Amino acid sequence: MVLGALVSAGLPWAEFLTGLKRLPINGYRLRKREVHRGALPAIKVDVLIQQGFERPLTLSRIRKILDASTLPSLVKQRSRSVFDRLAEAESVAHGVDIKDVHFHEVGVIDSFIDVVGGVLGCYLLNVDRITSSPINVGSGSIQTSHGLLPVPGPAVAALAKGIPIYTDGPRQELATPTGVALLRTLASEFGAMPAIKSMAVGYGAGDQDPEGWPNALRVFLQNETGSVSRQAERMLQMDTNLDDLNPQTYEYVIERLLEVGAVDVTLAPVVMKKSRPGIVLSCLASHDQSQAVLEVLFQETTTLGVRLHEVNRQILRRRFVSVTTQGGPVRMKVADVGAGWEKAAPEYQDCKQIAKRTGRPLKIVMEEALRAYQHTHTKSQPLKERGRT
Repeated sequence: MVLGALVSAGLPWAEFLTGLKRLPINGYRLRKREVHRGALPAIKVDVLIQQGFERPLTLSRIRKILDASTLPSLVKQRSRSVFDRLAEAESVAHGVDIKDVHFHEVGVIDSFIDVVGGVLGCYLLNVDRITSSPINVGSGSIQTSHGLLPVPGPAVAALAKGIPIYTDGPRQELATPTGVALLRTLASEFGAMPAIKSMAVGYGAGDQDPEGWPNALRVFLQNETGSVSRQAERMLQMDTNLDDLNPQTYEYVIERLLEVGAVDVTLAPVVMKKSRPGIVLSCLASHDQSQAVLEVLFQETTTLGVRLHEVNRQILRRRFVSVTTQGGPVRMKVADVGAGWEKAAPEYQDCKQIAKRTGRPLKIVMEEALRAYQHTHTKSQPLKERGRT
């Protein structure tokens, strides 16, 4: 569906096929055709497998195949990150060590084309930022090699942790592990569609064609404009003074505020009336999330009143890029400063999980992730030469 949508939106087919030849695997050919899914015309890309691998592939073997390819370094790195996520999800879903996860002989070719093709297609279209709507995972049950499983299956459920999903439409699987891993790696954010000036729209068809349901993926492309990637937005700042709240609850209150939509929460020590020490708890949230934030403040703290200030906020547009470290994939938050410059920082929670799982110092994990990003970035096309979202 990803490949079909990208081709429909303008990905040159011949250039795409030439690019895929740089991946050292054989035994397949690609076919594109125009189909309808409901009332929508869409492109269907079929992977016609003539011969699979002789035996299942481990993650280590897949990494070696990618490393041996002549694909652009950015395509290699992002493809590795997708397979790393897939292997981690299968490991969690089936309770096996990640080194014991195997990709099946024929299915792995499909996965190679879906993963590398999706990443390569975005690269050839000069896409440097991707946002995604919440993912419709479907419902019902599916028959797998592990038996009958509920939808979403265990691997999709593991991959979807922390991103918005929902269920609608026919009782069948509507999101596969490969598709979710690909989106999870490439998309910088999930949510409602942002305001864009669309210059192309593409529709990619899924295999199934259920009655009354257009099983298609839609992609919008826009060209980036402007030399500085800043955005302005109106926010609400909510402040309250506290002098009788047990400090042990601070961590919990902050977590709850962030969960309901606060984009920033700070605590500042102050001296209040009658010389009592206290804190000022400040939250920043959008107007849409302000009521949920206020509910937490009133329910979880001792405050009887909250001050509201409307403020303007200028932000650098940011995106997430996954890099591969010894302990697994780490998301890098990358902000575009303008004029081709950017700044990047590893996602703390990803590094924390790796540090806890491997026993390596958190500082070392974060430094390794930053080096991995810098190594990949210096070999990729400069940011100022790219510009499609």
